[in-house]
Amino acid sequence: MPNSNLNILIEENVPFVRGLLDEYANVRYLAPDEFTPRNVADADAMIVRTRTRCDRDLLDKSRCKLIATATIGTDHIDLPFCASRSITVVNAPGCNAPAVAQYVFASLLAVVNRPLCELTIGIVGLGHVGSIVENWARSLDMKVLRCDPPRRRCEGGEWNTMEEIAAQADIITFHTPLTREGADATYHLADEAFFSSLRRTPVIVNSARGPVVDTAALIEARRKGLVGPLILDCWENEPEIDRTLLDMAAVATPHIAGYSRPGKVRASQQALDAVTTMFMLPRVTLDQPLPPAPARSVRIADICAGYDPMADTQALKSDPAAFEGLRNHYHLRDEVPEGSTPD
Repeated sequence: MPNSNLNILIEENVPFVRGLLDEYANVRYLAPDEFTPRNVADADAMIVRTRTRCDRDLLDKSRCKLIATATIGTDHIDLPFCASRSITVVNAPGCNAPAVAQYVFASLLAVVNRPLCELTIGIVGLGHVGSIVENWARSLDMKVLRCDPPRRRCEGGEWNTMEEIAAQADIITFHTPLTREGADATYHLADEAFFSSLRRTPVIVNSARGPVVDTAALIEARRKGLVGPLILDCWENEPEIDRTLLDMAAVATPHIAGYSRPGKVRASQQALDAVTTMFMLPRVTLDQPLPPAPARSVRIADICAGYDPMADTQALKSDPAAFEGLRNHYHLRDEVPEGSTPD
């Protein structure tokens, strides 16, 4: 019988987890808009995604002690508030990093007319995703520029500035978290001043967070010819995205860059582990194959065979109002396998 004193809420779109905790607790599966103060009042734990804003408005009257988000990012969670209420927050770092790298390179291959080995890629943010993008770019013989001020301060070594990337990169791809305060704030990191400093009409890729790029500034930069093709998976004000920017984008997708089956397996398992560990429940495992380690090198043929971003682009451009539905019912893809040599 379930523990009648333990209440767990799970966002219904978290994959592969339904039924696995029901033997040990009272579990309710809710749509994102059903996470209301009333519904979470007696919750001990919640498993959520980015569409559930976890802050004082939601949690002020709740007894919740654990929020496990099946995502890399935590910008949908008010971390200081949770800390003040002794609410443990657990995310899934690196869970979908290979899938995002797959998205970046498949999209580049769809819109760039030159061999990638002739191009310079500027990577802004060298965490889980950015590091894989770097590995794959080097395996494809691309020149790589790396910008990550926190890592530069911590580790030293050779890094590049945003100014160097603006001057030298043919492709600029963002892989930072969204932060709004401090010396390394990333909110509107790519703003009017940044776009005005570009020198090579680069491809712009945002598969990080929408507000890392200033929408109005990007639209103006595209109109002025300061930037080349736009590859956008993340948007400001999702799901109410800017239609002008949508029309301009060469690749436009509904925040699904990380939506691979192995990535979802990793994230859901980490969320389950957080719950069972905290409440001393038996460990439960997903009925899914164990995901492989991320590839360190890739082949162009495998990238192209694994994902076609233009199909997702056509779907979103045909019906922008379907953004959330396309995201919630996305067909999860496989990840790129290890490739011994570039094509």
